[in-house]
Amino acid sequence: MSWNEPTPSGEDTARLRVPAPAAHRRAPQARQAPGAPAPSLPYATGPGSHLGDGTGSGYPAPAPHHGRHAGGPAVPEAPEPADAAPAAPKRPVRDRYLDVLRSVALVRVVVYHLFGWAWLTVLFPSMGVMFTLAGSLMARSLARPAWSVIRSRVRRLLPPMWLFSAVALPMMFWLGWKPVKEEGLWWFVRLASYVLPVGSPPYPEESGSEGGWLEITWADQAAGPLWYIRAYLWFVIASPLLLKAFRKMPWATMLAPIGLTAIFGTGLVTIPGATGEGVVDFTVFASCWILGFAHHDGLLKQVPRYLAVSSAAIIMGFGIWWASGHLTEEGWNLDEIPLAQATWSFGFCLILLQYAPSWEKLPGRLAPYDGLVTLANNRAVTIYIWHNLLLMATVPLIDQMWRIGWVDEHLGPYSDGLYTGLSLVLIWPLIGLAILAFGWVEDVAAKRRPRLWPSGKPARPTPVPASAGGGHRH
Repeated sequence: MSWNEPTPSGEDTARLRVPAPAAHRRAPQARQAPGAPAPSLPYATGPGSHLGDGTGSGYPAPAPHHGRHAGGPAVPEAPEPADAAPAAPKRPVRDRYLDVLRSVALVRVVVYHLFGWAWLTVLFPSMGVMFTLAGSLMARSLARPAWSVIRSRVRRLLPPMWLFSAVALPMMFWLGWKPVKEEGLWWFVRLASYVLPVGSPPYPEESGSEGGWLEITWADQAAGPLWYIRAYLWFVIASPLLLKAFRKMPWATMLAPIGLTAIFGTGLVTIPGATGEGVVDFTVFASCWILGFAHHDGLLKQVPRYLAVSSAAIIMGFGIWWASGHLTEEGWNLDEIPLAQATWSFGFCLILLQYAPSWEKLPGRLAPYDGLVTLANNRAVTIYIWHNLLLMATVPLIDQMWRIGWVDEHLGPYSDGLYTGLSLVLIWPLIGLAILAFGWVEDVAAKRRPRLWPSGKPARPTPVPASAGGGHRH
């Protein structure tokens, strides 16, 4: 991106508990010398966020004919000046289809956390989609040295979390949270997960008091999304080895995590504590992450579409069958059924990528949403980290509305039914305020010029003129 939940092993936290109202994102090919072999190309235009040359086939475009007709004597071209500067590489083009998927995933997460509709986890497995897209981008980045890629990804990931922690932790301590004596020094080690999220960060189960501005479980809700940061960090660190294994044994590497989920996510083998939670989350979504590798490397283009789709349908069917026999008190919430989540998400994302178009810009009716899609992708971490706390903040804001006499008089009898609807209306302006207040940290972390509202194309840097001795190295 740009682009952790301590208790459940699935994608989302539990449904937000709303209390009753108080009052009622290719360089041009160099000219080829005659007789030189054609360069090899990848199977597909590549990932994640960038398109190829537009041929759509994944193969080299045919060389242009020179002269009056094919087969006739070629007309020699005028030699280029020896000191001509090389053409500047083209800027990579965002694949807007993948950007749309990420945006839809974020919206679905917000809506799920508000309404708690379990069927949303089946309709659109958001976290599987987000991990698949992130895996594709990671595979592209690993064309560079692995250590520099890991360092860059961690640098982009942590500052937004640090800012969140700088707000949430003081609130927890101010409302009475204290170290757990029984845990001793280990409690402070766990607290360091707010700085380097290799594990699940601790939080108080209850914070504040009944009737306060925030529900007493606000800390649980606020810290819930941090599981994603932990899982993402694990995937980033493991990616060099995963990619190496994938390119040696692609299908075995891609499907192995589902087998591991059947071991660690079904209770067959149980790892206690936060370590177990992290292992389950990793195995559940690792196949999706590696599926992103396959998308980048063009492996999916080698598979006939009918075979890919039918295989995906079988895998998804198994997931639904498994879920039907392991329903929890939350019903069809796949977040609570790891093996169903792993298989359904993998099959779902496989179909999405098999039918993936390449959009340089949003087509037709989607075009008016271009700015919002760009904004969501540029601020995905900010939106994900803050949205649960912001959902909690809608409650006291709505409570204040009932203090207005005519509102209470006319809408008071319908207050219970209006709460979630009003929260859905309020959450988007609050997310907008969070983007303005905190989103710039994502730019700083990525070493870009900070922008308050990055809904358009970033300004291109001013080109530096080459000196007489040659061009600059960037």
